[in-house]
Amino acid sequence: MSEPSANSSAFTELILEVFRLNGLLLEAGDRLTHPVGLSSARWQVLGVVEHQPTPVAHVARIMGLTRQSVQQTADALANDGFITYTDNPHHRRAKLMTITPKGRKALDYVQQCQADWANQVSETLSLEALKTAVTVLRQLKERLETHKTDGLDE
Repeated sequence: MSEPSANSSAFTELILEVFRLNGLLLEAGDRLTHPVGLSSARWQVLGVVEHQPTPVAHVARIMGLTRQSVQQTADALANDGFITYTDNPHHRRAKLMTITPKGRKALDYVQQCQADWANQVSETLSLEALKTAVTVLRQLKERLETHKTDGLDE
């Protein structure tokens, strides 16, 4: 077994910070969405469905989640009237999720709250630093998507 390189150690440190950040972002998202009966998970699904009627499997692929977890969230959204299921002309069994007026109203509220919150959180950060962070995270995501098993099968 080899010693970790400087890049490997920095990458591990980044991973740990992303995990911590993810927890804080989910917590903040839950606070933002609570007044309209949503959660971070429900908000994520509605955010995809708002653009067009979408099957559960497509949302799962986009969000990097399992189909089963998205199905569970979608069923809860449907039960609470935020989405409806409609027939999919391209697939008999895979229904399309369609946002309802109630879902649109809730999503509009959350998006406005998120914009206000993001303005506050980001006001002391430089635009250059934020863009660099986005670039690095995208590069890492692409690397992981391209090489899903790198070093895991040894």
